[in-house]
Amino acid sequence: MARRALWRSGAAKDAVPRIAHLDRDRPLVEAAKRDPARFDALYRRYLARVYSYAYYELGDHHAAEDATAATFVSALTNLDRFEERARPADGEGASTFRVWLFQIARNEVAGERRRARRRPTEPIGETVVADPLDVESAAVRRDEARAAWRAVGRLPGERRQAMVLRFVDELSTAEIAGVLGRSEGAVRVLIHRALRSVARDLGVSERSGGERGSAS
Repeated sequence: MARRALWRSGAAKDAVPRIAHLDRDRPLVEAAKRDPARFDALYRRYLARVYSYAYYELGDHHAAEDATAATFVSALTNLDRFEERARPADGEGASTFRVWLFQIARNEVAGERRRARRRPTEPIGETVVADPLDVESAAVRRDEARAAWRAVGRLPGERRQAMVLRFVDELSTAEIAGVLGRSEGAVRVLIHRALRSVARDLGVSERSGGERGSAS
């Protein structure tokens, strides 16, 4: 009995280091809690990812900038209320601050989308790809990428968000589950179904284009 209690005690002690390494942002978070000016390190680390998420969700640069700014303002003002809840099962790549930050971003994007219904918006701008060595293949790649992201944009809300978080922001399944408030299994299903929908959508578009081309 004493041996079992000792083993449990040892296991509890061993669990601490496993949890300790999970949130890679912990030193930056603790520093920012002590001195808000040091929040800048977290801002620089996640600015591009949060903006990418907002842009792919909203399709407008100005709206994405507004949502991104609001996300970091909210994160800074509420940082003292943030509590790390890392679990060993999340693995070494888990970053609970990142999950928390993207939860805020998701809410800000939803708010921006509601506000956008009351004002006109511009469609996603097209980036011109210049490839003097192979202009034709560059145009094909650009068209394929644009078609793929149009297909992603037509997905239902959580499927679209899961795709953007996974393939644009490169969050893990566990992190996406935290952002969306779903289980990891549910997230895997969302991504699987999203990929099938995009593939099916692109297949239909290609067949339609081929039929139109042959008809002409």
